[in-house]
Amino acid sequence: MAGPQPKQFLSLDGVPILIHSLRAFAEVRRVTSIWVAVRKPEMERVQAQVADYGFASRVRVVEGGDNRQESVAHALSALPAEPDDIVLVHDAVRPLIDAATIDRTIDAVIEHGAAIVGLPAVDTIKQVERTAHGALITSTIPREFIVLAQTPQGFRYGLLQSAFSESMADGFVGTDEASVVERAGHAVAVVPGSQVNLKITQPGDLELAEFYLRQRTPAGAHNLG
Repeated sequence: MAGPQPKQFLSLDGVPILIHSLRAFAEVRRVTSIWVAVRKPEMERVQAQVADYGFASRVRVVEGGDNRQESVAHALSALPAEPDDIVLVHDAVRPLIDAATIDRTIDAVIEHGAAIVGLPAVDTIKQVERTAHGALITSTIPREFIVLAQTPQGFRYGLLQSAFSESMADGFVGTDEASVVERAGHAVAVVPGSQVNLKITQPGDLELAEFYLRQRTPAGAHNLG
């Protein structure tokens, strides 16, 4: 995003992106607690926002790590969870996740033990080899075999904790939680996602998120925080 502050603190319709994400999960009755992993210098700021927007009783802030896997591992170690409990991991900068998708993810975890939200690929996918003169195509991957991973990604707590412990012992760093669980040999189901559940990465994404948010908000309604 090339800005002076982390993306999750940017404003979306006058409210920090992180708060939009927290609100979505707070609306789901089956979500009993929410834990936010952040870098140590940002903890005080996040705790203040959590209190300002009325989440102090439901949200706990824990110190994260240098990368996504470390942050999730720190949060997992802090959770007072049982092996069969369900844990959902979500990108703070996907503020437009909806309650229905969260519920479907929970249902899929109950059935399969592990599930992620994924979006079917619509473009032709090319596998390439990087060379000094650019990328060269080595194969074309059929679209029906491809989904674009989104979040939340959900798992039984015991399964995720075990997979993380194994990967850390081996020095493996996955790109997401599903890759760590896949490596441990467990199948991961896919719940249909949506283009609205976008990850805010570039400046244009913020404008698109505001557009989607306006479509969702009834005419005449005002966000009072």
